[in-house]
Amino acid sequence: MIFPSNRVRIMVATKPIDFRKGYDSLAAMVKNELRKDPFTGTVFVFRARKADRLKLLYWDATGLVMAYKRLEEHSFTWPTVKDGLMLMNHAQFEALFAGLDWRRVRAIEAKAPEAVE
Repeated sequence: MIFPSNRVRIMVATKPIDFRKGYDSLAAMVKNELRKDPFTGTVFVFRARKADRLKLLYWDATGLVMAYKRLEEHSFTWPTVKDGLMLMNHAQFEALFAGLDWRRVRAIEAKAPEAVE
């Protein structure tokens, strides 16, 4: 998937939405219901009632980008359904988007070197 950088924040709306919503409706939902600014460069991920569909909303500084994905034979692994947002790291999102179980993705902890030679 084309993504601006690994430093982009990714937030998953955990409650299913009406998938007929477009750019403006999703941006209004982010602002009014989720209490976030949709024009900050954060990627907002939305799910449908059917677990095999997702939509992304992203502001790239020139306009809103919306992407839609439907899995053909499987369903996405979603967080528990509740009101609100969940922060997801880039590796977890890539796994989710690929249809994998994102809960199994863990960041590798690397210690900073103590001295430089």
